[in-house]
Amino acid sequence: MASGDDDDPIIEEIDVYLAKSLAEKLYLFQYPVRPSTMTYDDVNHLAARIKPKQQRVELEMAINTMSPNYCCSKGEQIALNVDGTTYDETNTYTAKMMDKQTFSSIQATTNTSRYAAAVFRKGELHVTPLTGILQMRPSFSYLDKADNKTREREAANEGGDSSQDEAEEEVKAITVRFARPESEQARQRRIQSYEFLQKKQAEEPWAHLHYHGVRDSRSEHERQYLFCQSVDASQNSELVKTPKEYLAMLMPPLAEEKVVKPVGPSNVLSMAQLRTLPLGDQVKTLMKNVKMMPFANLMGLLASGTDSTAVLRCIQQVALLVQGNWVVKSDVLYPKNTCSPHSGVPAEVLCRGRDFVMWRFTLERSVMRKEITSIIKLPPEDVKEFLEHVAAPRINRGWEFLLPTDSDFIKKHPDVAHRQSMLWLGIQSKLEKVFNFSKEDFMPKNSPQPEPVHVSGEQRLKIAQERANEHRSSLQKDLEAKRAGNGVHIKQEPVQEDEPMDTSSSSSIPNGSVNGYPSSASPGFDHTNGNGATNASSLELQDFVQKTFRKHFVLTLNEFKRLLNLHLASMPVGRSVFHSISDHMLQEAILLSPCRQIMVPFPAQSKAASDEQKVFGLWETGEEFDKHRRLLYDLFTKNYRVRRNIIQARLAQEFEDVSKADIDRLLGECCSSHAGMWYLKGTIQS
Repeated sequence: MASGDDDDPIIEEIDVYLAKSLAEKLYLFQYPVRPSTMTYDDVNHLAARIKPKQQRVELEMAINTMSPNYCCSKGEQIALNVDGTTYDETNTYTAKMMDKQTFSSIQATTNTSRYAAAVFRKGELHVTPLTGILQMRPSFSYLDKADNKTREREAANEGGDSSQDEAEEEVKAITVRFARPESEQARQRRIQSYEFLQKKQAEEPWAHLHYHGVRDSRSEHERQYLFCQSVDASQNSELVKTPKEYLAMLMPPLAEEKVVKPVGPSNVLSMAQLRTLPLGDQVKTLMKNVKMMPFANLMGLLASGTDSTAVLRCIQQVALLVQGNWVVKSDVLYPKNTCSPHSGVPAEVLCRGRDFVMWRFTLERSVMRKEITSIIKLPPEDVKEFLEHVAAPRINRGWEFLLPTDSDFIKKHPDVAHRQSMLWLGIQSKLEKVFNFSKEDFMPKNSPQPEPVHVSGEQRLKIAQERANEHRSSLQKDLEAKRAGNGVHIKQEPVQEDEPMDTSSSSSIPNGSVNGYPSSASPGFDHTNGNGATNASSLELQDFVQKTFRKHFVLTLNEFKRLLNLHLASMPVGRSVFHSISDHMLQEAILLSPCRQIMVPFPAQSKAASDEQKVFGLWETGEEFDKHRRLLYDLFTKNYRVRRNIIQARLAQEFEDVSKADIDRLLGECCSSHAGMWYLKGTIQS
């Protein structure tokens, strides 16, 4: 002992005893959501149960419904949502009111070897080791029960509707396969999986307990076991240690790890470890690290002999097709309940912004960062991260897509490419509502434009005249054949001189006009005029009609005029070779192309404008699928709305090998759905 000024004399000696009566039964409960001054001692405990192996405890406590702080209407509403209107023995709230709450435990620590409960009495300290330290928090399982009831009701309603609207699915053959013997490696992965652990936890039964209050005589009796029953030192030899042994017990030496981990950077993906995972996890891990790759490269990274069909099934769950290349989905990079490491923006907002960037790359090779930022309204560092995943900056060209378009994959897997295009259409519709834009606002800037023709340029005028002379005879024959087929004889108008062209565009288009010119003031649409500029305009209009209908398949006259005006507005000043165009000229141009008017029998009380009741559809593309499209048009000449099962039955009657994918493609190209019925695009009556 030190002497002098640093003298530290012993004031009192206390005997310490180890009590073992409750050594494996003593738990410490903590209530982190409640201050220490507000205990649950005086609250009525309705039930208690425990799973000893998992150290899980649940307590049911009554809620004072007579308290002035209790809202009776809310309590009744919660009980109604959870149990419904019917009375059952399994009801959570038998009083038709939320009159109780459940507390569920989680382990505060898994190692309680350094924790004990101590009681000091008559100069003696009695210590009992703790079995577990549990934090009791309110359980909201009743909300899950309410959600399940809501989903069941919705599923029942949807099931009833779909049984009327949809035909029953075709009977399919089932292939029976026997499971292979499980390897030791697969068994270890299964044992360590979350699903297996959840199943094991659910297997342990609850042991129901009886709760005794703090002032109950039984509780006082049990508290006596916190004191050591025998004070004989020979029977409590656990604390009779030498100073060196006691110090080693207080501060045990650190155990060295036997497993030597390989030294390497944390962001390096080990292919050896990767191939031990299931195929779906391999694909997800690769896409999450690489962000974007062609399908051929993905197959090269996987083990040799991997089934490409299985890989295709897995890749569609975690990635989307952009220009023939696979790009990881936004919700894989930004999972739910996370946020941006740069700005703290929630994951949901990040996913919408990144989906917009990916969607833009499905339309064009390059995008401008400023334009993207002005629309999605996200911080610049987040937008830059989106672009760096799939693009690289180019001088005077913005951000260009990194990989070339994988046309080979699109040709080899047209079904996958079509399915992905349908997914992008769904994403586009959601983005249009969120960011308030239209797809026509983003016409590809690098798409091939018709060669400009100027009357003042001799060379360009000569080219236009040559093209007009080449197509003049074919256009005249098509026009005569079309008129003859419709039973209409039109007298050929005399050739008039062309008026000067007007390339101005108008944001508000009067009814019955295009580009701001009323139909009554429009000159005749002459396909046989020898003037090069006039023929160039007719050819360019024909080209626009064909491209538009190959993209949209079905259009009303009103919608087609809107698309044409957007096209004219996007052309640079001086590039347009169009004269003023009337409705009659537009319809004539559409009928000269491989399109036909669909005589939809709209109801007499329809409030649709005349332009909305003129419906045109793509008739001939050279594909076998044209027959399906024509049959669909025929159905809509008998009724302006049709059920899916009628379409499916008619197709099955006419064609032998009609798959569900064919029907989905046909309806996706030509129709829109509303209230269980299918309409041609643009004909849904409000």
